[in-house]
Amino acid sequence: MRLVIFEGDNFYNFFPIAYLRPTFELRCGHSLLYEKIIRNHPGLAVSFFCRDYLAETFSARCPEGSAVNDLRSLKDDLLVFNGNLLVKKFKLHPQGPEEIALSEDGEILYSRIKKETAGKLPCTDIRSFLDTAREKLPVEKAPDLTLITYQWELIQHNREAIDSDFEIAGKSGIEGMVDKQANIYGPAERLYVAPGAEVHPQVVIDTTGGPVTIERGSIVFPHSRIEGPCYIGPETRITRGNIHEGCSFGPVCRAGGEIEESIIQGYSNKYHDGFLGHAYLGEWINLGALTTNSDLKNDYGTVEVYMPDSEGNWRYVDTKSTKIGCFIGDHTKTSIGTFLNTGAHVGVMTLLMGTGKVLPKFIPSFSWFLEGAVTAGYGYARLLETAEIAAGRRERSLTKADKALLDHVYKLTEPERKKAIRKDRKKLLRG
Repeated sequence: MRLVIFEGDNFYNFFPIAYLRPTFELRCGHSLLYEKIIRNHPGLAVSFFCRDYLAETFSARCPEGSAVNDLRSLKDDLLVFNGNLLVKKFKLHPQGPEEIALSEDGEILYSRIKKETAGKLPCTDIRSFLDTAREKLPVEKAPDLTLITYQWELIQHNREAIDSDFEIAGKSGIEGMVDKQANIYGPAERLYVAPGAEVHPQVVIDTTGGPVTIERGSIVFPHSRIEGPCYIGPETRITRGNIHEGCSFGPVCRAGGEIEESIIQGYSNKYHDGFLGHAYLGEWINLGALTTNSDLKNDYGTVEVYMPDSEGNWRYVDTKSTKIGCFIGDHTKTSIGTFLNTGAHVGVMTLLMGTGKVLPKFIPSFSWFLEGAVTAGYGYARLLETAEIAAGRRERSLTKADKALLDHVYKLTEPERKKAIRKDRKKLLRG
């Protein structure tokens, strides 16, 4: 039997944080969405299906032995999962009748398909395979499952995901080092400090609101306060951090200052004072000192986010939430004193210079925001050079496939970038 995890057609609802990764590789709670599906269905061969232009780079980091966009792997007994599902404890038993479960909007949530049926389904692409399966298989009423439809929902569900992941992991206690002058406030069984992790003196860890996990190699430096639920990934450092509830940090992050209900994918720095709230940061991001985002409008109204639709047309989408921060694509850098707008969309590989004012809600990918305007700056080549330097600081490098992916996304985002540059150039000329 094979486990199949597919990316939904609504991946554009997760830009900018999903420009360089499949949506099922986004983080919520302790782990990536796809990792939870595999965790709940151990021992099965895995096939992933995502956008074609992501296949090569994702293949280099997906679980060993997995297939990516390999249609031949569908000729087997299958457990099929929408990769945007936040499965928590849900498991689909390998044994049982064929079935398919749909969301209220008709999205496929999961399916059990026998080899004989799979062999008769069209196999030109994953979408035709699944659409035909939906027509042929009996539809079952799905249990109460969470399907992530927009990127801000990852933040909204992060607290419950941390709680669920902590319970499923079944790990608590101190296996690393916690200094005797650190203070654990709340139930001790809600804390897990992994081997090789360190909690220094004058640190407060508050588990009254939920569990806290500090993974291997991570260090929490003095004068930090961490509120659960919270997940601190491997090799991450917290320096003078005021970490409120609902935060997840992926591997090799540097976090400090005030952070609330935010997710950092990994390999990113929010090291200095400044506020980050209800935000999602990708990888290889560096936020300069005092960079701060707004996550609440002055009139307490719901926040809109600027994003594309299925046709590539950009529009504002009402999140129906009053608490939405920023979404920042990979490789972006901000200067000191950068102020980010409520619900800001900051694209991939942008460079932002603070102006003393709140920046626009939309900064397109591969652009430089200088002196209050979107510009081409010194161009894409300089941005790529900076990304290579940043990766080298963490003993990583950009592969040929990484650069090809960035080239592709650079071309993909060109129309909106040119539009923004033209608009701001005219504004400057008028000024």
